[in-house]
Order: sequence, then C-alpha cells, then structure tokens
Amino acid sequence: MLRALLSHDLPRSRLLAALLLACVVGLLLTPFLFPGIKALNVAAKILVFIVLVASYDLLLGYTGIVSFAHTMFFGIGAYGVAIASNQMGPGWPALATGVGAALGLSLLLSLLIGLFSLRVKALFFAMITMAVASAFLGLASQLSEFTGGEDGLSFQVPELLQPGTEFLEEPFLGASIDGRFAAYYLLCACTISLTLLMLRIVNSPFGRVLQAIRENDFRAEAIGYQTVVYRVWANVLAALFATLAGAMLAVWLRYNGPDTSLSMELMLDVLLICVIGGMGSLYGAVVGSVLFMGAQAYLQDLMRLGASAVEGVPVLAALISPDRWLLWLGLLFVLAVYHFPAGIVGGLRLRAARRALAALSKEQA
Repeated sequence: MLRALLSHDLPRSRLLAALLLACVVGLLLTPFLFPGIKALNVAAKILVFIVLVASYDLLLGYTGIVSFAHTMFFGIGAYGVAIASNQMGPGWPALATGVGAALGLSLLLSLLIGLFSLRVKALFFAMITMAVASAFLGLASQLSEFTGGEDGLSFQVPELLQPGTEFLEEPFLGASIDGRFAAYYLLCACTISLTLLMLRIVNSPFGRVLQAIRENDFRAEAIGYQTVVYRVWANVLAALFATLAGAMLAVWLRYNGPDTSLSMELMLDVLLICVIGGMGSLYGAVVGSVLFMGAQAYLQDLMRLGASAVEGVPVLAALISPDRWLLWLGLLFVLAVYHFPAGIVGGLRLRAARRALAALSKEQA
C-alpha cells in the first residue's frame, strides 16, 4: 500500500527513508513534542515551503526550466486569500473565493508566460520571468486600495482556525487544542495531499516525458513529443501548486504583504532549498525545507549558547557571536553542496546504489 501511495517512487536508501520518516513524524507531532509558538510557526513554514519547493522542482528538477516568477504565483495565492477575506469578512466562502480566484489568475498568467516565453532559450525565459515578477511586485505595492501597499493586509480567518477558539479547556499531552492547532493540522493535510499528488504527476507518463525533455529536448521532440506543449503544462501545474502554497501561508499568518510572499530573497531561498535537497526528487523538498528552515530559525540560538560557553576567548567568542549566524549558515550550505553535489537526496540514493552494486559484484565473484 505504501508503494502505491508513493506512486512506486520509494526512497531507495535506508538512510534517506529514516530521514524522511523522522521529518514526517516530527512535523506531525510538533504541537506535542515542541510546545511553544516559535516551534509551531517554524513547522508551519516548513509545511508551506515543502509544497512551494516541490512545485518549483516540477519546473527546475523535472523539466529543466529556470523560472524567477515562481514566487509571483505564491504571492497571488496569498493575496487572493487576503483580499477576499478582507473584502468579504472571515468565513469559509471568502476563503474558497480567494483560493478559486487566485488559481484562475495563476492559470491565465502561467499560460500566457508559457505560450509567449517558453519558445525562447532558457536564459531569455529566465530573464522574462524575472521581469514579469518584478512588475507584479511593483503592482502589488502600488495598488494599496486592494493589497494594502507596503504595509500589506491583515485579515481574519474562519472562526474554526482563529487562535482564540478553544476546543478543550485544558492542554492535551502538552498541546493547546485551539484554532491554531486546527490550522496547523489543516496545513499538514494540505501538504501531504499536494505532495502525494505531485509524486503521482512526476511518476506518470506525463512526468516521464518531462524528464525526457530535461535530459534531451531535441531527442524528445524527434520521437514525436510536442515539447513546448509539455513545458507549458509543466509551467501551469507548478504555478497552481505554488498558488496553493501561498494560500496556505496566508491562512496561517492571517497577513500578507510584498515582503512576505513576493520578494526576490524568497525566490533565492526556494532555489537554494531545491539545490540542497536535491533536484529531480520531490523528497528533496522535504529534507531541504526542514534543514534550511530549521537552521534559519535556530542557528542563532545555538550560536548564542556556544558564545556564552566560550566567553572570554577573544577570537573564538567573536567567531561564534550570534551576530555572525548568516556567515555560518552560508558556510554550512556551501559544505552541504560540496559534499552532496546532486543534493542530499541524490547523494544518498547514489551511495545506496553503489553499495548495492558492490554487493552484487561480490556475490557474482
């Protein structure tokens, strides 16, 4: 059953399987294992980024398309929920309207971008998407009547998901059973469903054609596939999944602004997570998001503890200062890319394949 659920795309490495299991169990049990607002916020952001990075991997890892407009669709999803909830008031109809309108707009824009841009070479397509994303960011900042401008929009979610809603008066196993608890598990359900759906897509005949285009688009076209059509549909699917990820973020934060969902720094984070986790495998989105978001949230706290332990040692105390956490974060990821050129998932799978080949050679000898 597990094989069918994962669309016959198993981890193919015991270490990777254990790592994925630890990530999934940790995220599912975060409210009980790590009580506190910060841990829950970090876990919720990881869930959102799993969907966002996996959707980007549909383009970069499986189809070989480099796009810098992916966070534009992410922002459309977040703004759709924010504007609808702000205009219509809190409630499920507003939430459904916002998500539906955002998906419709993303479908239209991704089709237009794909049809008019994917015929050009990869570099020019990347530059076109960057220009479109920059224009959309400026538009979101200027249409303050709808988007709130630079200040963004704060709004209310349905009562079931509001932090003030309490289902139990006393905590259960250390976790407060309230609206935030319900919102977190709504994000869990969405992340699991969308990730399994993307796994099904990439392991379908359609997904195999995308991988053939990535490896050699000329050969794929020579055997009869209309590569432009497949690229356009890959662009559309990736945009729709990114839109849903943006809606998830807006529901959790109950706020959205340009810096929250449309910034270029966010696009660079997505690209970095995709590379570190491993391109061409949706499991890389899970592992990369957990590592990157966890390091981003807790590395400074760990360095603060280390600095207090070596206080008085001039050079070492200065190096481990919490103010230099970005330096160490960069060094950690440089080392990760150096030791895992194909990403963490790709590296673990490659090592497992080499061990299996070595064991087979010994048996034959």
